[in-house]
Amino acid sequence: MIVGLFPELLVTGGIQRVGRHAAAVLAGFAAERGMRCRSLSLNDAAGTHRSRLGQREFDFSGFGRAKARFVSAALRHALSRPQLVVAAHPHLAPLAWAMKAIAPALRTVVVTYGIDVWTPLWVPRRAALRRADLVLAISSDTARHLVTVQKVREERIRLLPLALDPEFVTAAATDGETTSTHRSPDGKIVLTVGRQVGPDRYKGVDLLIQAVSRLQRSVPDLSLLVIGDGDDRPRLERMAQALGVGERVHFWGHVPSDTLASAYRRCNVFAMPSAGEGFGLVFLEAMAFGKPVIGGAHGGTPDVVEDGVTGYLVRHGDLESLTHALERLLTDDGLRKEMGRRAQEQVHSNFLFEHFERRLTDLLEQACAV
Repeated sequence: MIVGLFPELLVTGGIQRVGRHAAAVLAGFAAERGMRCRSLSLNDAAGTHRSRLGQREFDFSGFGRAKARFVSAALRHALSRPQLVVAAHPHLAPLAWAMKAIAPALRTVVVTYGIDVWTPLWVPRRAALRRADLVLAISSDTARHLVTVQKVREERIRLLPLALDPEFVTAAATDGETTSTHRSPDGKIVLTVGRQVGPDRYKGVDLLIQAVSRLQRSVPDLSLLVIGDGDDRPRLERMAQALGVGERVHFWGHVPSDTLASAYRRCNVFAMPSAGEGFGLVFLEAMAFGKPVIGGAHGGTPDVVEDGVTGYLVRHGDLESLTHALERLLTDDGLRKEMGRRAQEQVHSNFLFEHFERRLTDLLEQACAV
């Protein structure tokens, strides 16, 4: 038996998307080897669920945030002496370790992301993380934090780059305009996607607004399109007005998937000059549509964006460099199209679900052989 432990699988979010990918791979890995697979999700509605990822289906049990029932179910599965448990978040590492106490031959794998390991974990979580047979990191920056902050032994860490949903790749490959609930602005468009909440100010939306203000002369038809919402949006709207670019900055809030696809297709450049990302799936989304991207030269972003090839990396807070990178891409059609072409090739060469599946399958086989 293989057991998967997940925070949640049904809601929208980067960690949840990784969880769905991992759950689909676990189900396939078990089926190919004649093993049972049991996936448990703490926060999803109680009951049995069936989910689909591309052509793959997988089942899992939700526990409606009932931690005691979730833990009890995991420990009962441990009594069946499973071969492998995958904890899809470091907060679940202690439960995986408790299962190993019941079944000593059990191999444990823990998945880590970004901000979840940037500061020292609660002592039991850190101890369990260090004892895992394999710790998976979605970027080289996350791996570095595992060693320097959590004190995980380097030889136990493996990289597991993320991938796009198959459905998203299909949408990106669809010719023609997708439907949208909003009318796109005319002229050149810089797109950014992310929550506008106080803790996420590091993503750099305010820097993009300032850059748009500086580019009014050199790119007179420029607009900034901001997708996402949160309690920091009023501050950003006031900033745009104060800088005289209120009519150039368009806040769309939360949008459905077809509108998001339309925004990616319509934009000229995607930018998120963040101070740090665990990985940066939104860069992959834009790249899948053949768009050059601008990201912060920090965190996991350099694992995704190749500076000068698929886009540009700029230091967070370096407004001059950000403005220059935007101006160069927006005023040089040939460069913009070439970088977008390379970006799309990069996605299809390294960041499709089949690449994730192959990597995780190899890592699961390594874990079983430890």
